[in-house]
Amino acid sequence: MSDRPYIVIEGVIGAGKTTLAERLAERLDARLVLEQHDLNPFLVDFYKDPARYAFQTELFFLLSRYRQQTEEITQRDLFQQHVISDYHFAKNRIFASITLDEREHVLYDTLINVLEKDIAVPDLVVYLQSSPQRLMRNIRLRNRDYERDMNPEYIEALVEAYNHFFFRYDASPLLVVNSTEIDFVRSPNQFEDLYQRILDAPDGTTFYNPATGE
Repeated sequence: MSDRPYIVIEGVIGAGKTTLAERLAERLDARLVLEQHDLNPFLVDFYKDPARYAFQTELFFLLSRYRQQTEEITQRDLFQQHVISDYHFAKNRIFASITLDEREHVLYDTLINVLEKDIAVPDLVVYLQSSPQRLMRNIRLRNRDYERDMNPEYIEALVEAYNHFFFRYDASPLLVVNSTEIDFVRSPNQFEDLYQRILDAPDGTTFYNPATGE
């Protein structure tokens, strides 16, 4: 595991990224880097009026994630072997692909193409793949104020965009986990099994379905 010091957990809103990242960081005594979405001043407005506030929202996220990636991930801690993050910088492209109009997207692409050159490539990505129904259930259970009126169609579009992106992803080893039926919060055995799969993940892309053990 020491040859993969930088591990990223990804997935659509409600997939359990942060929870898994926190547990992995605790187990590995790793530095934990969490996305700071609550600091985005446009996010609440975006959920109320996506067309009007999409560009401001995505731009703030892009610059915020860039600062965090270059300051907290690129500069490794000599006393901690691992860094665990609950997001991949590429999620900027995924969200922008469904929230921005054509002109906004051209401008956004110009900026992100410049910024991406400074971003460290993960040594392993764990993609928590889930169904829109399970994601909506998780979103309702955590009951964040700005997510209470989440549009199911938005989640469905994100699921499709994420699957499309990771189907073609080859920048680093990728473990795709079918997390629709898994509950690593309430089931210690499921977490231990997933933890071991992450430790033993081979190079390339592999798939793991906890429901079948394959």
